[in-house]
Amino acid sequence: MAESASSVVNPGRIFNVADLEDPRLDEYLRLSEAHLRMRTDVENGLYIAESTMVVRRALNAGHVPRSFLLAEKYLDQLTEEFARYPEVPIFVGDDRQLEDLVGFHLHRGAMASMNRPEPLDVGQVLQASSRVAVLEDIADHTNLGAILRSATGLGVDAVLLTPKCVDPWYRRSARVSMGTVFDLPWVRLDSWPDGLEILARHGFRTLAMELTEDAIPLDRLEIAAGDKVAMILGNEGRGVRAETLERVDDTVMIPMHREVSSLNVGAASAIAFWQLCSSPR
Repeated sequence: MAESASSVVNPGRIFNVADLEDPRLDEYLRLSEAHLRMRTDVENGLYIAESTMVVRRALNAGHVPRSFLLAEKYLDQLTEEFARYPEVPIFVGDDRQLEDLVGFHLHRGAMASMNRPEPLDVGQVLQASSRVAVLEDIADHTNLGAILRSATGLGVDAVLLTPKCVDPWYRRSARVSMGTVFDLPWVRLDSWPDGLEILARHGFRTLAMELTEDAIPLDRLEIAAGDKVAMILGNEGRGVRAETLERVDDTVMIPMHREVSSLNVGAASAIAFWQLCSSPR
């Protein structure tokens, strides 16, 4: 039987959430959407992992915690993780205190403030990849999380993000991805669509998912063994940019029925990745 947290965690590192103005809790303060628009977590080199599953997957990926925040009833869920980081403080409170602190009901177990690892090198990532997804200006964190989960589960090797794409480690994106984002290499490009040049230098054929007159139906797409392919998915509203479409090798589309023109980018990504990753490599 696993030992309880109270028997293996040094009580001196467990702090009760008594004062919401405690500066040690600033990283968690008011995580509602309105407040987050005022924050600069990326620049400060941190992100917030939400839910016990996401916290655990982030730690298993080698990310280093700054602190943990959870209701006391969830302490036993992360006993092993607490033991791996014996100097990291653990903040506990009751449901009302935590809701007052973060701005929403915390019902998915633990949260953690995490240090952001150093960004990966795009050249090294592309050198090791043959199936890449490029996410152009995805604006919705839920969509991004769904895309990342599909990319990880269906065999995409890496993801590239354009400068205006939302953050994969934002708490909602990571939670919707079920923490799979921590298992998937991703890099944010410095510019776009100029970033297409680095894909070309690494030998990638670029495909844009867009409804154009010359779009290839996805089920007729031919990919030869040894080909390196990058699939570009566009913004939820406008789709793939016109200047991007002018520079890609081909456009592709999912054949639809009953006068439905297209799918949500999250659903479309799963179909595209299945087709892309089931082809010979």
